[in-house]
Amino acid sequence: MPRIPITMPQLGESIAEATIVHLPIKVGDPVAADQDVMEVETQKATMGVTAPCSGTLAEISVELQKSYAVGSVLGYLDVSAEDAQRLGLSEQAPKLEGGDTDGYNAPTATANVMPTVHGLPVPAHAGGLAYMSPRMKARMNELGLHAADLAGIAGSGAAGRVTIEDLEDFLYRLDEHEQTKASPMRIAVADAMRRSWTRPLANVGRPVQLDALLAHRKQQTPKAGPALYASRALAIALGENRAIAGRLVGGKIVHPKAIDVGFAVEADDGVLVPVLRNADQVSLSKLIARYDELVELARARRLPASAQGGSIATVTNFGTFGLTWATPIPLPEQTLLLGLGAGRVVPNWDKEKGQFVPVTEAELTLSFDHRVLDGGAAGRLLQRIVELLQAPEKL
Repeated sequence: MPRIPITMPQLGESIAEATIVHLPIKVGDPVAADQDVMEVETQKATMGVTAPCSGTLAEISVELQKSYAVGSVLGYLDVSAEDAQRLGLSEQAPKLEGGDTDGYNAPTATANVMPTVHGLPVPAHAGGLAYMSPRMKARMNELGLHAADLAGIAGSGAAGRVTIEDLEDFLYRLDEHEQTKASPMRIAVADAMRRSWTRPLANVGRPVQLDALLAHRKQQTPKAGPALYASRALAIALGENRAIAGRLVGGKIVHPKAIDVGFAVEADDGVLVPVLRNADQVSLSKLIARYDELVELARARRLPASAQGGSIATVTNFGTFGLTWATPIPLPEQTLLLGLGAGRVVPNWDKEKGQFVPVTEAELTLSFDHRVLDGGAAGRLLQRIVELLQAPEKL
C-alpha cells in the first residue's frame, strides 16, 4: 500500500512554523478525508492539520510542544492506489525481488511515496525559486542571473521546484526574442530595487494645495522648484521627529547623525540621487544654488562622491511626467520616499464664501519601510509636510 506524507500547511502569510499541541489520532487508526489528525498552535490561533484523503495513520514523526516549519513532514498515511494517483504522488523506491502483491515497489514497511509537482501544495520554504540546488546556483552565478530574473519559470520538480532543465529550457527560448544589452546604470538601478523589495513597503497619500507655494515662488529670485520645496519640508519634519527617520538593523533602530535628503534626477537610462546635506539646518533660499548645481552634475553623470549616498530619505517629483499618483520604491538604505504629483486646478469648497473656488492641488505620496513605522506615524509625517508646504515662508 502506498504511503503519503502529512505536511505542515501554510497557516497564514506571516506564519513560518507552528507548535504541535494535540494528537487526537493514534498510529493504526483509520482516518477520513479532511479529518483533523493533529492540532497546531501559531502566534495567532490554534488550527487543525487535516488528512489529504482517507486512509490509515501509519506514522507520527513529531513530538508534542515542539515547533515545526511550514512544509515539514508531520507523519504518514497509508492510502489506496487511487488516492495516491489522484494526489499526484508516485512510488520512488526500487522494486524488491519477487515484487509486491499490490503492484507497488515497497522495499520496506516505511517506504514513502514522494511528491511530484501535481496536486501537492508547495511548501512556503521550498516553492519555485525559493529553493535552488547548488548546481542551479552555480549556473545562475555563471550567467549573472538573480532569482527575480527567473520569476516567470514554472517549475517541474518536486513541490514546484525549478530544475536545471527548466532553467536551460527557459534560456533556450529567450534566444528566440530580440535582446539588447542593459546599460551599467540600468543594472545598478535594478540591483538597488531588488534589494529594496526584500522589505515590507507600504504607502500613504493625501492632497496638498499649492497656491501658497506658487505665490511664494513667484516672489523669489532665484526660484526654487517644487521638488526643493518638498525636500526642505520633509527635512524639517524629520528634524522635528528623528525617531521615524531611522533604519532597522537587527533588533535596533539606527538614527542618522544628520538630516540628509536626496532627490531623484533622471539621467540616461536610469535615475541618480544627489544629496542635500543637513537639509533641515539650511534655509530654502540658501539651498537653491546647491540644488541646481547637483541637478546639472547628475545629468552630466559627474556627481562627486560627497554628494551621493548616506541620505535618510528621497524626494521624487513624478509630476514632471504628468503623473498624479505613484508609489515609488525607497532606496535600500533608506526608510522613506516622498513623491509629488502633477498639480491640477480643482474645485474646493470655501466656507467663508459659501461656494466652490478653484485651487491648485497635487497628490503627495509617502512610501515607507513598514518595519520602522506604521500607517499612523506615516500619516502624521505627511500631514506635517503638507502644513509646511502650505506655509512656504517657514521653509
